Amino acid sequence: MRMQEPKKHLLLFLLSLSLFLIKNKEAKATINNSTDSTMIPKKDIHSYAKPSDAVVKHLDLNLKVRFEENRLEGIAEVKIERFNNADTLILDTKHLTIHEVKDAETGKQLAYEIGRFDKNLGSALQINLDTNTKLVHVKYSTSNNAEALQWLESGQTLNKKYPFLFTQSQAILARTWIPIQDSPGIRFTYSAKVTVPKGLLALMSAENPISKNETGIYSFTMPQPIPAYLMALSVGDLEFKSLGKRSGVYAEPAMVDKAAKEFADLEKMISAAEELYGEYKWGRYDLLVLPPSFPFGGMENPRLTFATPTIIVGDKSLTSLVAHELAHSWSGNLTTNATWNDFWLNEGFTVYFENRIMEKLYGKEYEEMLAFLGYQELLNEIKDLGATNPDTRLKLDLKGRNPDDGVTSIAYQKGNLFLRNIEAAVGRARWDKFLNSYFEEFQFRTIDTETFLNYLNAELIKNYKGLEEKINAKEWIYEPGLPKSHPELTSSKFEIIKKQSQNWIKTQEIKSLNTSNWSSHEWVYFINNLPEKLNSNQLEMLDESFRLSQSNNPEIQFSWYLLSIKNNYLTAYPYIKDFLTNVGRRKFVLPLFKELVKTEAGKAFAQEVYKEARPLYHFVTMNSVDQLFM
Repeated sequence: MRMQEPKKHLLLFLLSLSLFLIKNKEAKATINNSTDSTMIPKKDIHSYAKPSDAVVKHLDLNLKVRFEENRLEGIAEVKIERFNNADTLILDTKHLTIHEVKDAETGKQLAYEIGRFDKNLGSALQINLDTNTKLVHVKYSTSNNAEALQWLESGQTLNKKYPFLFTQSQAILARTWIPIQDSPGIRFTYSAKVTVPKGLLALMSAENPISKNETGIYSFTMPQPIPAYLMALSVGDLEFKSLGKRSGVYAEPAMVDKAAKEFADLEKMISAAEELYGEYKWGRYDLLVLPPSFPFGGMENPRLTFATPTIIVGDKSLTSLVAHELAHSWSGNLTTNATWNDFWLNEGFTVYFENRIMEKLYGKEYEEMLAFLGYQELLNEIKDLGATNPDTRLKLDLKGRNPDDGVTSIAYQKGNLFLRNIEAAVGRARWDKFLNSYFEEFQFRTIDTETFLNYLNAELIKNYKGLEEKINAKEWIYEPGLPKSHPELTSSKFEIIKKQSQNWIKTQEIKSLNTSNWSSHEWVYFINNLPEKLNSNQLEMLDESFRLSQSNNPEIQFSWYLLSIKNNYLTAYPYIKDFLTNVGRRKFVLPLFKELVKTEAGKAFAQEVYKEARPLYHFVTMNSVDQLFM
């Protein structure tokens, strides 16, 4: 039967409209490789790149790992997009030796110049482009000063048999092992081929193998665009253990079973995160447990979080760190701070999201403990920095400085407290709806603080009278310290411990402390909230009763050792030395050394320990501690 003409036109119109809407939705969700000038990344003060002239869209990397020389030999081919007939491409480098630059399609050599060296930024690699150059080939090698690379000898690993390599690119260290536009505002896809000694496994922030092969050659693909700070590589004697349909853990053979047991709830974490803020968009989520010299608790490299072994304590009590790195799969990796001045957009959102995941899995009381410890950490940070210090603002000004200067509790905990303030003002249901739309709108994109504020106003504040004053966003973001109206956090479990602690201080009766069911968080709260000055009898009583100096939980060890140093409790010092020479996590190492150097005797002890410990540490930790002894 022949369709009537008006109905036919109506159906054609509806079909066209449907196709348009589908394509429009897909365009928003697709990788941001648009040529639209409004999508060109802004100039970043921590990068030499000029993305408004030429911007990297894809990286093809070929690396040979030379353990005998502690060196990478590489070829980086970058596919670029050019604007306004630009005739130069600028890449960031630091301590790289450039051997050759050419047009990868024609093979023609391209003239290049390496700019003046800056201690933070390195040197600009300025490449003169031919008229039609779209693919640039750079042959290079790294140096012994490659700050992202940690080369470990076999004796520094668990099995004592094979060497180990891992990278840490955040914040601006990717340029020390890849010539790239090293700015969080520039995203690109990548592929890689890595050649390593036989018997070792190579892994990257990409689609990964799960077992070693006979050739020692491994190929990788990252189909989603990422910024350079999420480039990651690790090579070692590693095994894989599955934790579920889309997750698993890599570790040295002696550690892999223990790690798998500790992270058994990982699939539940992923599901909990998705229920809160939408689909996990990176395919797999695996963990790599690194040697103890890793300078951070974790690093949110897409598809493969790097994690410190210090969170593996046998009772899953420190796995909130994994929830934190998982949360970065949305806040940070999916929606990324445009510059390091906007670092709070990565970390404040992630701490908030981490706590929501932990609440969903383990209950409100558990979340309250985590949030309160973070709140205390924030108050201590503000006290140390000074309440009027501009570095206590969420929006930072790091011009002329290393962006690592912005890695404080301010971005993490003040950012989290600000978001909790918004939740309290609008209600959790409306806030969650906003966050879902926020991650959807800015997926695979970068965002600065001002763009976030505009979006917050348009989508949440604008239509509600009095809400702008209640949220008070500008004071939170642009003023130092904490607004007077900030949320006051409490923990019912910590209140019980507080009363027990006060009673013990009053009576000196150790039996007044009912510690049998304390989690590591309760122990940390107890130690952190003891009087700063205790006598030797009090310290000995606690240590002999609870074996705190000999704890195998690094969070408890750190809090106890800090208290011991403040009170010159010498019994703990051999354990402090052992801790500092076996753990390279900056969160622990730097405050302990800072406290030690406050006295002449402590400084002498610190210098002795640091001489032995320094070769263990990654540059990130070493660079911070070095400054204490200058």
